[in-house]
Amino acid sequence: MATPVPEARIARFEKMAFGMFIHWGLYSQLGRGEWTQLVEGIPKSEYASLQQTFTASDFNAEEIVKLAKKAGMKYITITTRHHEGFSLYDTRGLSDFDVMHSPAGRDLIAEFVKACKAEDILPVFYHTTLDWHQESYKTDFPAYLDYLRQSIEILCTRYGKIGGFWFDGDWDKPDADWEHDRLYGLIRKHQPEAMIINNSGIHHRGEIAHPEIDSVTFEQGRPEPMNREGMSKYVAAEMCETMNVHWGVGYGDLMYKSSKELIENLCACRKVGANYLLNIGPSAEGGVPIMQKALLDILGEWMAMNGEAIYEGKPSVLKSESEKDFALDAPDGSTYLFIHDLPIKGNENVTVHGGDGGWKHFAGTHENIADIRWLDNGESLEFSHDISSGRFNFKATPYPYGAHYVVRVAKAVFT
Repeated sequence: MATPVPEARIARFEKMAFGMFIHWGLYSQLGRGEWTQLVEGIPKSEYASLQQTFTASDFNAEEIVKLAKKAGMKYITITTRHHEGFSLYDTRGLSDFDVMHSPAGRDLIAEFVKACKAEDILPVFYHTTLDWHQESYKTDFPAYLDYLRQSIEILCTRYGKIGGFWFDGDWDKPDADWEHDRLYGLIRKHQPEAMIINNSGIHHRGEIAHPEIDSVTFEQGRPEPMNREGMSKYVAAEMCETMNVHWGVGYGDLMYKSSKELIENLCACRKVGANYLLNIGPSAEGGVPIMQKALLDILGEWMAMNGEAIYEGKPSVLKSESEKDFALDAPDGSTYLFIHDLPIKGNENVTVHGGDGGWKHFAGTHENIADIRWLDNGESLEFSHDISSGRFNFKATPYPYGAHYVVRVAKAVFT
């Protein structure tokens, strides 16, 4: 069976490869994660009073967008409205539970979109489909769906061209008729080039729930390879992940992932052609916590060396004998080789995980190899190739003392 060709918007999305997720709302003032209202059973009226102390005094969209760009991210998905029901955008009279009725008094999504467009970053709108604040969600579901569609129409028509919509919450009413045809039709009418994504949740990763869906989601889990043979439409894939264990800021959450884990997860996504959407949770006032900034800076250093492989590479038929190592094919016919767990070259009395490197083995090409070299320093690497079998080997030299990039990328050029 044939594999469908991706539509232009989906092909562009896949090539972006790496994005930032932003979870920010009233819950950030409590600093105990984005589900605090439900988890702690906070009465709706008590929780809603947080609107009166939401200042956004430290929210600087330009700084956040530049932080994402420096990290090598090409798009940003922001919570325009999360499950609490509070909107970071001007709902234009649809609801008074929005940022315009808070001390902030300004349309934060308008600021976000302006900053994205200034830096050539694609703005994507997260929007909840469930709502803990809107009474009709429980009492009159058809009326609630009208409210939801009106909310989305505002976002479709008031902020210029949008990169996509990222929905979340259908899993709360799995047997309900969400009237997706009407919702997605509204988006296609106003924003025909927007990606439509609807999060299938932790328990249903990679599922496609509607023909208009442009990308499946893998929440907090590495994506599986997509088998697109026989599909009526090419669908992308995206993994979304937190830096610690909460989406919204958790001041007591000290369990940050290492830069090693984040780099390896980014690479694991690209191995199967999926995007990587990495979350930050701004503070109550909208500033980015220092640990999150630091991790983004490290990712930016890695991307400065290897970004071309992440953006341009596509899953390859070349296979490594190592479980971790893999190859991605470049548009020019060359191939990127992703190598894990290399040692460091240094004195044995001081170097941890030292060694001289070793031979890496790949199979699957009958083309002549002209050159293999590291992307980070341009060092040409020794190799051998048995054209008849398609197997080739190259000497993966160790990291120089004072360096360790977690995953090192070489580029193989063929003639």
